[in-house]
Amino acid sequence: MSDETYSLAIALFSELLTADQLVRNRLSKVLPKGMEISHFSVLNHLARVGDERTPAQLAKSFHVTRGAMTNTLSKLEWAGYVHIRPDWDDARRKMVAISPAGKQARDAALAAISPMISELVGELGDEKVRAALPILRELRVKLEDG
Repeated sequence: MSDETYSLAIALFSELLTADQLVRNRLSKVLPKGMEISHFSVLNHLARVGDERTPAQLAKSFHVTRGAMTNTLSKLEWAGYVHIRPDWDDARRKMVAISPAGKQARDAALAAISPMISELVGELGDEKVRAALPILRELRVKLEDG
């Protein structure tokens, strides 16, 4: 790897990590009281897929350990945002579904973060965002494969 390529790689990952931190900080400030980014992410995922998932499937989707996912799911269950039941076919597994209260919490969170997201995209412009998405997707896929 040339010095120029190395510097380019460092600059790219510096920008990604800094942007990630800034977005997380902004999201944390606008999410409904008591909701963490991990909670919103799981609720949003379950609402989008529209079906039950096992904790292991969720952990894999979010690239976290099963223990971390179990912790998040416990908090969501305590809040009444998800239902966790035994798998009727395999008693060792559990199935997770979003509850009606979870759908409402997710919708409230979306309403809270939408103005911030819309403002950022508006400032950047649709064209720049469209141009960045394929590159970010490709980077994510390469990172998932590695």
